[in-house]
Amino acid sequence: LAEQYSVPHFNFLEDLLEARREGNIVVDGIILATPNKMHVEGAIACAQAGIPTLIEKPLTATLAEAERLVEELKKHAVPMMVGHHRRHSGALSAAMAAIERGKLGRVVSVTGQAQFYKPAKYFAAGPWRTKAGGGPVLINLIHEIDNLRAMCGEVEAVQAMSSNAIRGYEVEDTVVITFRFTSGALGCFTLSDTAAGPMSWEQTSGENKDYGRDTNADCYFVAGTRASLGVPTMKVWENPGDESDWWKPLEISRLTFEEADPLVNQLKHFCQVIRGEVEPKV
Repeated sequence: LAEQYSVPHFNFLEDLLEARREGNIVVDGIILATPNKMHVEGAIACAQAGIPTLIEKPLTATLAEAERLVEELKKHAVPMMVGHHRRHSGALSAAMAAIERGKLGRVVSVTGQAQFYKPAKYFAAGPWRTKAGGGPVLINLIHEIDNLRAMCGEVEAVQAMSSNAIRGYEVEDTVVITFRFTSGALGCFTLSDTAAGPMSWEQTSGENKDYGRDTNADCYFVAGTRASLGVPTMKVWENPGDESDWWKPLEISRLTFEEADPLVNQLKHFCQVIRGEVEPKV
């Protein structure tokens, strides 16, 4: 691939940084898409080199590592992004805007799920995914948590149960979680990468064409005092009149938005960050 596009290729990040120091290559920015356990050292090396970096999620595998990385990054005036590409999604942006302008009233609760089945070849291609730090909590749920925070605000309390009963790997395969947000709203979320179902962002949003899509399914239901919103179908159930009343039929509508590839949008945003035109969204 490197030969096809006539770009330099290195087996290790350190070799790339050394080539840059020697003036052999020009590096404007780095996308750090390494296994999770390598994020901290790689991000620190990029920061020390003064190179804007897009760090693939999760930022780190543990809270202690995240705190260490954040403290190190404070020493360097270098922009850093985290790869939460859904922040660049048209559907999520439309949901955030509707909530922010009060379309739903005050958010009361949110229910979400990401239930899908990862085949054996997924783990064969990356055996680290069966070990600590490589399970669906850090690979998949981290996207869902960012979506929930984007729509409902910061989380102040969490309770959860996990299971590895299906595959028996070192990592979890199914998790059920409840949340309390700082706003007072409550939430619950079910995650499983051993469930044959369509209830994941990839299978409902249609943003990644590699996955099949159920256009009638939602993976989030955000309930407010005036209306509720299904995401990503963007279906709205709204109380008519000035006062909500369960005796009154709900008015049903859909929010509209411009569909676009969030990964492409994220890359465009990263280029703007590199040029110093904007601050990182995440």
